[in-house]
Amino acid sequence: MSADDPHADAGFATAGVDPEDADVGAVLIHGRGATAQSVLGLAEEFERDDVAYLAPQAANRTWYPQSFLAATDANQPHLDSALGVLSRALDRLADAGIDAENVLLLGFSQGACLTTEYAARHAQRYGGLAAFSGGLIGEAVERERYGGDFDGTPAFVGCSDSDPHIPEERVHATTDVLRDLGADVDERIYPDAPHGIFEDEVDAVNGIVNGLGE
Repeated sequence: MSADDPHADAGFATAGVDPEDADVGAVLIHGRGATAQSVLGLAEEFERDDVAYLAPQAANRTWYPQSFLAATDANQPHLDSALGVLSRALDRLADAGIDAENVLLLGFSQGACLTTEYAARHAQRYGGLAAFSGGLIGEAVERERYGGDFDGTPAFVGCSDSDPHIPEERVHATTDVLRDLGADVDERIYPDAPHGIFEDEVDAVNGIVNGLGE
């Protein structure tokens, strides 16, 4: 780990089949204080058994130090370093023959913020995008920071309307940007729910996973 690139040595936990033997993949991004192994538990919730799952591990279990609602400069260089980890994960799958259009990007909490931020900055056709309790990063949503074309990528955005970490208005703003970039977004807001992952969300993303590679 270096001061300029704190996640440079991020390793990857894996589940499912070996990428060289898979046609589809998923990149799972853990939340603050969690581990790659913990988010890999989601792989057991999905019905398919032919997916190569990759889960990178953040240095010190945290992708960036401040709230995702802080100015982006306040989270540097950790934020740029973390975004680079997602690029490396996609490159690793691509090297195994799995293109982005057959890859699901999924994150929870801080990982959901990182996942949506990465995808919106690099919009293209992905196999799918899923954000459990998260949204785009920054004091405000700066539309000019995002570009590309999701080309109909199926996306799921879910959050409680009373989440203590994620304002509902940021969830809606995130959905607006993803749709503006061409994603087919299923946004679901859960009344009076805690900060967590809900069965309904997993069921929705299961449908995306089942459609990978079609």
